[in-house]
Amino acid sequence: MTAAVEMMERLGQQARVAARSLAASSGTARNRALLAMAEGLLAERAALQSANALDLAAAAANGLTAAMIDRLRLTDAVIQAMADGVREVAGLPDPVGEITEMRPRPNGMLVGRMRVPLGVIGIIYESRPNVTADAAALCVKSGNAVILRGGSEAIHSNRAIAACLAAGLQSADLPPHAVQFIDTTDRAAVGALLKSDRYVDIIIPRGGKGLIQRVIEESHIPVIKHLDGICHTYVDRYADLAMAEELTFNGKMQRTGVCNATETLLVHAAVAEAFLPPMCRRLQAAGCELRGCDRTRELVPDGVVPVAPQDYDTEHLAAILSIRVVATLDEALAHIEAHSSRHTETIVTRDHGRAMRFLRAVDSSAVMVNASTRFNDGFQFGLGAEMGISTDKLHVRGPVGLEGLTCLKYIVLGDGQLRQ
Repeated sequence: MTAAVEMMERLGQQARVAARSLAASSGTARNRALLAMAEGLLAERAALQSANALDLAAAAANGLTAAMIDRLRLTDAVIQAMADGVREVAGLPDPVGEITEMRPRPNGMLVGRMRVPLGVIGIIYESRPNVTADAAALCVKSGNAVILRGGSEAIHSNRAIAACLAAGLQSADLPPHAVQFIDTTDRAAVGALLKSDRYVDIIIPRGGKGLIQRVIEESHIPVIKHLDGICHTYVDRYADLAMAEELTFNGKMQRTGVCNATETLLVHAAVAEAFLPPMCRRLQAAGCELRGCDRTRELVPDGVVPVAPQDYDTEHLAAILSIRVVATLDEALAHIEAHSSRHTETIVTRDHGRAMRFLRAVDSSAVMVNASTRFNDGFQFGLGAEMGISTDKLHVRGPVGLEGLTCLKYIVLGDGQLRQ
């Protein structure tokens, strides 16, 4: 047995024991632990920043970009935001133990469903050390034990943060092993975690495409994830064009490097001549590179480069937009079916029937009418916080909040009934 496997056996066994205890705990106790975690992060600010300084020095020595180093940095404001985020999670409604759908059977039994924690969650993530606190808080609030595996570039910061979180659990008389950190940079530890199906119930990867692809390929455990965010905005022939311009610009340019940014703009041929020239000028003025089909380039001959077939299948995560003019709603739907990553799509239209058809026909985690793709987000949907966005259909789809970290089991209340 390798060192990585031995370590995961130990962490897994401890997490499984802690998960049982945490699942049986009260919401009050879990909230008390979360508030203690938040206070601990603030009280240990100096220790966190000392640990962070080691990561920053290593990052500079290893030639990480200025942007990546900035993402690693634990400033006073970042630590305060981490603590505030944990407190916000404590204030969210508790999903654990909710009983619904209690229905009487002819024999007098009551059959219903209870919401319960998933058990042990493994989270594999990169870069930002604040994910350690955010992810752990969501897991504890939902009654789950968590095993955290952060990126090697933040090993010292993550270790220090995880220690604060475990201390917060202990101060509330909850098992400190409910939050455990894989304290090694050995990549074999990731492989061992992905094969720990005896102990771990769900894996959630948060990071780049390479990380998520590895998790998909190697995991023996069900995975909650999305791989790409190839999101579409479709401007229908019955669109309010002023609204369409604002929604397109917001969807693409409000923040370009995120998974719910618009990557492809589809425009109905009936409105393309009126819509595309001013839309393209505005995007170009904002620094957006435009890659268009032949019809788009006829209408906007200046500055629009030919779109390549692979552009429609690329998540640019940058100020780059692919554009296609379509003859019909059916053609728009066919394009989305062929190229979407099943993340987020929106239609801009004033026609109720076409809007409803779009909602029914498009198979994505969030389908919208007259709204920016940027709204596919747990906070924006009223979940309060999220672990990420899932494009899977099992077990959760869309933003993964507290409810997404639980599942339902059937419960039966009887009075001595026997099956005949």
